[in-house]
Amino acid sequence: SSAFPFQVVELLNQAALIPTDEKLAVLKQVQELIINKDPSLLDNFLDEMIAFQTDKSIEVRKFVIGFIEEACKRDNELLLRLIANLNMLLKDESVNVVKKAILTLTQLYKVTLQWLVRSKAVSEMQEACWDLVTQMKGDVLASLDSENDGVRTHAIKFTESLIISLSPRTSESDVPKRQEGDISLDKVPKDHSYIRYDVLCEEGKTALEKLLKFMVHPAISSINLTTALGSLATIARQRPMFMSEVVQAYETLHANLPPTLAKSQVSSVRKNLKLHLVAVLKHPCSLEFQGQISTLLLDLGMPQSEITRSTPAPREQRKRPRHEQYTEGKKVKMEPALIEDDEDKEEPAPISAPKPAAVPVTQSAIDLTAEFLRPLLSPENVANLVLISMVYLPDVMPASFQATYTPVESAGTDAQIKHLARLMATQMTAAGIGPAREDDFGKDEENEDDSNAKDFLIKRKVPGVLVGQAISVVGGYTEKTSTSEAPATVKRLPEPILPSAQTKMTGASGRKKVFRLSDVVQPLSDTQIEKLTSKAVKRILHSEKAIAQSGMSHVRVKLLSRLVTQFEGMMKEDVLEYILDDIRTRSDLAFSLLYQEYNTYLSQLPSGLLDSYDHCLYTLLSGLQEKPEQRDGLFTKLVLEAPIITESALEVIRRYCEDESRVYLGMTTLKELIVKRPSRQFQYLHVLLDLSSHEKEKVRTTALAFLKRMYEKDQLRDYIEKFALNYMQLLVHPNPPSLLFGADKDTEVAAPWTEETVRQCLFLYLSLLPLNHRLVHELASVYTEAIADIKRSVLRAIEQPIRGMGMNSPELLLLVENCPKGAETLVTRCLHILTDKVPPSPELVERVRDLYHKRVPDVRFLIPVINGLEKNEVIQALPKLIKLNPIVVKEVFNRLLGTQHSEGSSSVSPLTPGDLLIALHNIDSTKCDMKSIIKGQCSVTKPSSQNPTTENFTLSFQDVEMLRASSTACPLLHASPGYSCFMLIYLPPSWRSWKQIRNRSRNLQSLSWRKR
Repeated sequence: SSAFPFQVVELLNQAALIPTDEKLAVLKQVQELIINKDPSLLDNFLDEMIAFQTDKSIEVRKFVIGFIEEACKRDNELLLRLIANLNMLLKDESVNVVKKAILTLTQLYKVTLQWLVRSKAVSEMQEACWDLVTQMKGDVLASLDSENDGVRTHAIKFTESLIISLSPRTSESDVPKRQEGDISLDKVPKDHSYIRYDVLCEEGKTALEKLLKFMVHPAISSINLTTALGSLATIARQRPMFMSEVVQAYETLHANLPPTLAKSQVSSVRKNLKLHLVAVLKHPCSLEFQGQISTLLLDLGMPQSEITRSTPAPREQRKRPRHEQYTEGKKVKMEPALIEDDEDKEEPAPISAPKPAAVPVTQSAIDLTAEFLRPLLSPENVANLVLISMVYLPDVMPASFQATYTPVESAGTDAQIKHLARLMATQMTAAGIGPAREDDFGKDEENEDDSNAKDFLIKRKVPGVLVGQAISVVGGYTEKTSTSEAPATVKRLPEPILPSAQTKMTGASGRKKVFRLSDVVQPLSDTQIEKLTSKAVKRILHSEKAIAQSGMSHVRVKLLSRLVTQFEGMMKEDVLEYILDDIRTRSDLAFSLLYQEYNTYLSQLPSGLLDSYDHCLYTLLSGLQEKPEQRDGLFTKLVLEAPIITESALEVIRRYCEDESRVYLGMTTLKELIVKRPSRQFQYLHVLLDLSSHEKEKVRTTALAFLKRMYEKDQLRDYIEKFALNYMQLLVHPNPPSLLFGADKDTEVAAPWTEETVRQCLFLYLSLLPLNHRLVHELASVYTEAIADIKRSVLRAIEQPIRGMGMNSPELLLLVENCPKGAETLVTRCLHILTDKVPPSPELVERVRDLYHKRVPDVRFLIPVINGLEKNEVIQALPKLIKLNPIVVKEVFNRLLGTQHSEGSSSVSPLTPGDLLIALHNIDSTKCDMKSIIKGQCSVTKPSSQNPTTENFTLSFQDVEMLRASSTACPLLHASPGYSCFMLIYLPPSWRSWKQIRNRSRNLQSLSWRKR
């Protein structure tokens, strides 16, 4: 109709200005007008329709692709103009557009091939068009490795269509009615002037190999695998010559399901595999594969009765006629060159000899390996294999095996043994082992020779045309043309239709020009862009007060944070400096900028870097630390609300904790991080643990106080305890490790151990000891391996924690009871600490008594608990005690005479002073030398400098009488008048008269008297 052009122009003008939804409806009307109602308008408005391929809307671009498909089907000549536009859309940034382009190319590839086959003479433009289609075909095949699952699915369907198109249709092909008119290889003349039958045949086989290789990839997704299974079933039904490869692929998949599939996905794949195997089984050409297919279906859980119903009835047929027909492609591979090159009759004859089709390498290898394995699968060998493989079974049954396992009903039968051999052969071939490897190498060399011969024939074909230019052979073989022959002209690929920049007049021949700012504005230079951007950001920064009055501060903050994260360099530094100038009032901008940086990092995953976010957080935290006038609460808030704490930010927190003026706040913040960030709590806890041995006492004591509180939490207890024990374990080294001096690696240094370095290893451990008494045994094991200097330092350091444990501690009593060899001095020190101010408990006395009598007969163990011993036990131990160092002997008598403990503690001695002196007098001089006895008695009677009074040493009259009575057994009073005089000085005050002393001490002949 004559009104159609004006209607199309009006609709196109509307489509340029209306929203997407309405635009699609209008464009569909235009398509209906120019394709279905009046195809003569198609050429006139083609450019205007294609101009919408640059539309921002994905749906509009997908519509343009559909329009290209319909237009090319309506008029094949439009392929010359539109195929390049489809190529552009095939590389679109939107995945949905790419998928639509692949679907369209699936149809247009067949349309293009059919168009060229029907053309009697192929023009240069048609050749260029076919070259571009071939290139696009390669791009789609390469997209089988795409990162997008949907693109891979569409690429699989394209590959399926390509294989069917590039292989001959036979009488046994099961072709759907809607595809009966599609092109296939049998419709391609073998003597076509441009399209090479043999090259297309090889391309089809190559595509099948790629599909098979893709399907056995271990990381294939469930949806891709399901699609590939359906494609193989379609190929097998429509091209029976590939049924062997398809069945082999199904066997391989059944034996090697991808390990990445979930349990539900495994079930779905097995269900689809069963459906497609049944579809293949129903095909008449499946007779020779019925054994393999039936075995697979049985493994998949299908009853034998259903398999029988799906099996076609046997019929008389030629022996694989489809294979003989298909090998004709191999036979005629050399024929076109020989027919066209009539003059080259001196070519070697063997080149044109027909060559039988090569069996696929994988199939041959599996068959050979299966035949090799079959006689070896005897019951004895299978039993041995099962027993050996039991060692490698996992503890838990894998989900994939649990979902795929089907009990074997026909175990031991020939069919089952044959199936088992093929399963093992499939896995062995995939692993590159088996008896067929040498055959594979031989076939590879044979294929190389074949390809060399093919290249040579193609070289001979080019100069024989003699039309002034080389004929382009599909497959790219023209690149091997000899340099001595006529040079081939480089063909130009079709160029896409681009939107015209010239304004068209409205009317039948054009539509209104849409105004675009880019058409009239010159682009700015990089320097101008940077300068204008910097000024714009500074204006926004310094408009703080004005925007605050308008109530739009949140918009300004959001705008600044988004702008700054897009630009690197000084702009970000300026904004951070601006924030730190008054962070109290600009904290909202600080948080917004920090969150925007983190959001940018997340949007770039998995290749994103945290550098920019890290720099922002580090700068803000460092600025807060360096500005003491700022509120400390803001530092805590920034740390706790930051999305992630980086290593450099954690270092700033550590410096904050080391600042003695802020140590409590810093460690409170660190504690909150540990509690509220469980995913990285041990990283933060390690910082606090390191501070527990800090050289600054305030830092160290604060860290220990926090750690003691956190030690009560079950999830942190083990880590803190392990750290403390590892640090204490450093004491076994002969020299202090470099770890104590801030080094990263634990290596020894030449410096000797000092009191400070020893205490540095014990700070955390000793603070935990009163909370967990079990740790005392670890100290004993380390003590036994340490050198003497470390032992002395340990003995000086343990007083407070041991006193905190108390003598009633079950673990401490256990340590005394099981005193490790080499830890005697440690146990003795613990006993002295425990009984220094209070008398020993009965449990402690009992443990020490057993230790002394049964394991370590060292009398020094008895000293701390001597007040808890029986009288006879003390008297028996006196000969050994008075042999010790005088200072130790003095301590013994102080404990026995009740001067050791504080005033608040009551101590009952097993011996009175008189009993003690009598016991000393009664010591057998043969067991102890007289000098030690005299020293012991002097220690009893002589007052110490700490106790100058004699009240506790006063002897009663009865004591003196007892001493006199015992002088016959010990003539000490006669032989040593000086000593006796010294003793008698400390008689009760009522006795201090010479007469009384003379009367009561007749044995003292020479006695001098001095008044006190």
